[in-house]
Amino acid sequence: MKLLRYGPPGQERPGILDAEGHIRDLSGLLDDITPRTLAPAALEVLRAIDPSRLPRVAGEPRLGVPWSGTPKYIAIGLNYHDHAIESGMPVPVEPVMFPKWTSCLCGPNDDIVPPADFNRLDWEVELGIVIGSRARNVSAEDALTYVAGFCVANDVSERSWQLEKSGGQWGKGKGFDSFGPVGPWLVTPDEVADPQALELWLDVNGERMQTGNSRLMIFSCAELVARCSRVMTLEPGDLIITGTPPGVGMGFKPPRFLKAGDVVELGISGLGSQRQRVVAGL
Repeated sequence: MKLLRYGPPGQERPGILDAEGHIRDLSGLLDDITPRTLAPAALEVLRAIDPSRLPRVAGEPRLGVPWSGTPKYIAIGLNYHDHAIESGMPVPVEPVMFPKWTSCLCGPNDDIVPPADFNRLDWEVELGIVIGSRARNVSAEDALTYVAGFCVANDVSERSWQLEKSGGQWGKGKGFDSFGPVGPWLVTPDEVADPQALELWLDVNGERMQTGNSRLMIFSCAELVARCSRVMTLEPGDLIITGTPPGVGMGFKPPRFLKAGDVVELGISGLGSQRQRVVAGL
């Protein structure tokens, strides 16, 4: 299934994508797509529904984050060898974990609105893992059974706030409002044959910047869920983003950063694509 939420910010309605790529309205069956909707039993109920029997949504409405009420937004840093090298940092032997504040979450095509003093605004296409069942100290062998689905994420980063003004905490430069575009859909695991065989890409103003494949991750999706569950209890609706392949702006020589008016487009095979415009800093 491809689950989604559509409509103006704060007024999103639940939906599902049909086989022809049309949005079908789920609001006659549930009020919203929440962490409770992501439980295995609840997803089985939705899976039994024939989307073609649901009302078709007209036009091209705004898309929101595919589920509401995300308890935690967990980011993994330097999870591709080449990205660690281009960042001038050691290849990690343990997963690098840091928070993105849930207030940064926004729809996949919403504007990126950086702080007024931004000067090193960067892009990072990432594969997202959405938790469906409470997980604590789970094994890598069992980890994916706790997953409700996968999604596209852009780990928008203001490098000066991440590195120079960070106080030692990366999340400070990655948690501004609008720095967490997620979606367009939450894709359930039955439609993702192998999360370690997904193509990732990102363009800026039509120029390809990032190309990668999740098989090149240092720590796999299963390993990341297991490792995260050792240091925190994972709850339904939690989001883990799994690192970015090489090609971020700060890795270019000289570096290339986003400015007002730039357009970022990104996607992952089978999980959909996003498009954001950078607007003048607040």
